[in-house]
Amino acid sequence: MLKGFKNFLMRGELIVIAVGLVVALAFSTLITSFTTNIITPLIDSLAGGSSKSPGVGWTIHGQFVALGAFISAIVYFVIFMAVVYFVLVVPYRSYMARRGTVVFGSPTPPPPVKTCPECLSADVPEAATKCWHCASVIA
Repeated sequence: MLKGFKNFLMRGELIVIAVGLVVALAFSTLITSFTTNIITPLIDSLAGGSSKSPGVGWTIHGQFVALGAFISAIVYFVIFMAVVYFVLVVPYRSYMARRGTVVFGSPTPPPPVKTCPECLSADVPEAATKCWHCASVIA
C-alpha cells in the first residue's frame, strides 16, 4: 500500500500540477494585494471617499494607497516561490535524475547536427539525408 502511494506521488504529472497550483495561488495573492492596496483606493479617491491607513504609501483625495502592503506582498511572493523551488522542485528533479528520468526545468542537450556542404547551413539534423534549405543530398 505504501509503495503504491509513493509511486502515485512520484509521478511527474502530479508534481508539475502541484507546483503549478501553488504558483497560481501565490500569484493570486499578489494580484489581490495589488487590487486591494493600490487599484481600489485610486478608484475610491476618484469617487470622493475617505480612508486613512498607516504605512508606506500616499493619500489621494482622502484615499490611502498602501504601497508598503503591496511591496510586502511582492517580497512574500518571491520568498514563497524560492521555498517552493528549493523544497519541492530541486529535490524532485534530483530524485528523478537518479532514476534516469528527465523532468521539468532540467537542461536537455541539443540534438546533434551537421553542416550542409552546398549551402553551409549548420542546423541540419544528424540523421537527415537532404538539406532543409537547399534540398541538396547530404551523404
